[in-house]
Amino acid sequence: MVPHPTLPSLFPLTPLSLSLSLYIYNYVEIPIFCANLISHLQARSMASQAFYLLVLLLSYAVALSDGGSIGINYGRVANDLPSPDKVVELLKSHGLNKVKIYDTDATVLTALANSGISAIVALPNELLASAAADQSFADNWVQSNISRFYPATKIEAIAVGNEVFVDPQNTTKYLVSAMKNVHASLVKLNLDSNIKISSPIALSCLQTSYPSSAGSFKPDLVEPVIKPMLDFLKQTGSYLMVNVYPFFAYSANSDEISLDYALLKENSGVVDSGNGLKYYSLFEAQIDAVFAAMSALKYDDVKMVVTETGWPSMGDENEIGASEANAASYNGNLVRRVLSGNGTPLRPQDPLNVYLFALFNENQKTGPTSERHYGLFYPNQQKVYDIPLTQEELVGGQSTPVNGNTSQVPVTGEVSKTSVGQTWCVANGNAGEEKLKAALDYACGEGGADCGPIQPGAACYNPSTLEAHASYAFNSYYQKKTRATGTCEFSGAAYVVSQPPRYGNCEFPTGY
Repeated sequence: MVPHPTLPSLFPLTPLSLSLSLYIYNYVEIPIFCANLISHLQARSMASQAFYLLVLLLSYAVALSDGGSIGINYGRVANDLPSPDKVVELLKSHGLNKVKIYDTDATVLTALANSGISAIVALPNELLASAAADQSFADNWVQSNISRFYPATKIEAIAVGNEVFVDPQNTTKYLVSAMKNVHASLVKLNLDSNIKISSPIALSCLQTSYPSSAGSFKPDLVEPVIKPMLDFLKQTGSYLMVNVYPFFAYSANSDEISLDYALLKENSGVVDSGNGLKYYSLFEAQIDAVFAAMSALKYDDVKMVVTETGWPSMGDENEIGASEANAASYNGNLVRRVLSGNGTPLRPQDPLNVYLFALFNENQKTGPTSERHYGLFYPNQQKVYDIPLTQEELVGGQSTPVNGNTSQVPVTGEVSKTSVGQTWCVANGNAGEEKLKAALDYACGEGGADCGPIQPGAACYNPSTLEAHASYAFNSYYQKKTRATGTCEFSGAAYVVSQPPRYGNCEFPTGY
């Protein structure tokens, strides 16, 4: 990191200057700031030291309160997830009060009612054509899926479509009309001032993203959809939803992009050759590329919310950078950055509002391995890795992301912390006894798993529990099937972990 001047060289140390210094040091690690402060205080009396330290704490608290917000995406492309009621309790127990879902599922919205958790809901891509063509369709959809639940469920925005520009069904032409019609439906119900309309875009809509100052939208999108959408957002006081994934850029260009820069770790920074601004994270550089693209079209006053960002805890061999340690670093450092800082170099006054992707690993998502391993939590609601999620955790000293997982895999027994690049299959304790027994019978019978070690008197018989025995059998089947996609599902009775589970003295194999 570039050396930082000491506080006295910037200005005299006063209560006002301390507040200003915290603002100036938005992009500086707090420990460096504190080290400079402590050095300056050593020359003062004890009473004076106490006074200035009190001012520091108060100023830091103000800085935190002016930070952005953290929400989370609750995807449900899985067959092993807890019920929505349990998910709401999970969110509340971890201080998460903002959630984004990909539909308007009645069970989920009912569970969220009177919880204090605000929600972004979605009108799926497959409904865009109908919503665009028929105002009555939009009216009925809003009445059935929004006003029916609001205000008990705090719906704060509707995402009309998701990454529509890359939708293979070519729904781009319907987007803005659908947004306008859904908004008109809200107006009829006097809900338009409380519920915003937007649509998440992917960074693939950019023609240029480096350097950030040269950010521009693809020409074929500008007139047909980008400008009309930004006009609509401006007129309705809404914001642009953007999905940002530094992981993709790093994985594809790991020979050119520093991993520390991608993970928001300490690094020497990258200077934008166009405007001279210095960036210490790829995340901020990508956001500012979108801001620059909007500015080029004269939409400087449209705000932005990052509706998806995350890092996978596991991936295929060619998915460079996918690991638990990197996922913990990225998401943990991002939470700290969002909650304790202001905006980006290009928009320093606009706090960052971010929705992490995702709440759970989703075992039925298709595509590369990483797609099923973005979750912060396992299906049994235990953390995949431990990171802070609230201001209280940051202030309370729980702000260090795990660089090398120290959290336990959600199974009974001890967990080894030495595994790298391996995966195991374990039983989902929430699946219920009947489902676990049926899956265990299949694995040990028709499935051909090696169940000898869990027989009475054998090495893995103890602990003699259904979950322990099922985990061993499921893993045996999974390993014999060379850990192929879909071989650790058992109709929702199992899921993949990346640390070796161990019950008693039983070690789970990684191959046969």
